[in-house]
Order: sequence, then structure tokens, then C-alpha cells
Amino acid sequence: MVKHLSIHGRVQGVGYRYHFSEQAQRLGITGWVRNRRGGSVEAMIQGTPESIETLVSWARMGPAAAQVERIDIIPTEGSFAGFELRPTE
Repeated sequence: MVKHLSIHGRVQGVGYRYHFSEQAQRLGITGWVRNRRGGSVEAMIQGTPESIETLVSWARMGPAAAQVERIDIIPTEGSFAGFELRPTE
């Protein structure tokens, strides 16, 4: 299962990507995460339905300093070997 996430709110400058990456790796999820120039965070994640659900639940709160307003989730396709932090785009 692969999902594309767009995470909106106060999610930059609060360590969101790093914590997201740690959570994904802990759950055995592959894919990537990056900041977007408009202030959101974007991620592509691949894993079991249970691991994806767990990560999305975490993503709705994020790290302590984050204030997540909404997450747009789109099912998609792809395949990833590991998890990476990508540069801002």
C-alpha cells in the first residue's frame, strides 16, 4: 500500500520531517518526506495498512511544537527501498 500525504499547518521549523522519518523507520515504512516551499510537508509512504494507519495517526499530531491543521491523503503507486529525507521542493 502506498499513500501520498500533504501535511498542512505549523509543520516546518519544528523538526516534523525528522520525527516523521524516525516514526516511519520504526514502523518499517519505506518512502520519503520533504518540506514544500509553501510551508507544508509532503511524504510518500509504503507499508502495511496497519503501519500506514499508525503513521498517519502520529502525523495528525506530529512532534510537540507542531500544529497540524489537516492531512490530505491520496492512494498512489510506487516502490521504495528505504526511507529518506529529501530536500525542500
